[in-house]
Amino acid sequence: MDLQHRCRNVTLILSDVDGVLTDGRLWYDGQGNEAKQFHIRDGMGIRLWREAGHPFGLVTLRSSRAVRDRAAELEVDILRQGVTDKLATIKEIRDELGLSAEQVCYLGDDLPDVPALNHVGLAVAVADACDEARQAADYVTRAPGGGGAVRETIEMILKAHERWDELVGPYVAKT
Repeated sequence: MDLQHRCRNVTLILSDVDGVLTDGRLWYDGQGNEAKQFHIRDGMGIRLWREAGHPFGLVTLRSSRAVRDRAAELEVDILRQGVTDKLATIKEIRDELGLSAEQVCYLGDDLPDVPALNHVGLAVAVADACDEARQAADYVTRAPGGGGAVRETIEMILKAHERWDELVGPYVAKT
C-alpha cells in the first residue's frame, strides 16, 4: 500500500511524547521539577487535525505534569501516561473507538515504540529516531523530534485527505 493511500485511511493520530513532541531531553531544576520544551507548530498541527474532526492522542511511557498541562492546553482527546505496553494501549484505544489498525497513525522514536509502529496503518518515525524505529516506519519525517515532526505528519495526512487548503484558508486569506 502506498503512502498516500495509508494517509487517506487515517482517522486517529496517536503519538509518543519524549523524542517526538519534544527533543527527548529532560530538564530538571534544583528542586527536582521537570520541564519539557514543545514546538509551537506541532501544537498548531494538532489543533488543525482536531478542527478537521479527528481525535489526537498521546501515549507515553513516562508521566509528567508538563505533558498533562500541554495536552489540556491543546484539548488532546486521549492522554495515556505511564504506559508500559504501548501496543496493548493502542489496541485498547482503537477498540474503544471502533477503529481498524489501518485507521491509526502512530508517531514514535525509540525501541518501546517499535511494536506499535509495526501494528498501525501509518507508522511514522521522526528523523532522529533510532534505527529500529526508522526501519519499522512507513514514513520518516524530515523534522527531528521536538522540531515540528508532528506538524509535518499532520500536514501530510490532511493533504492526502484534501483538507489542508480548507483548514489553513482562514490563516492565509488576503483581506
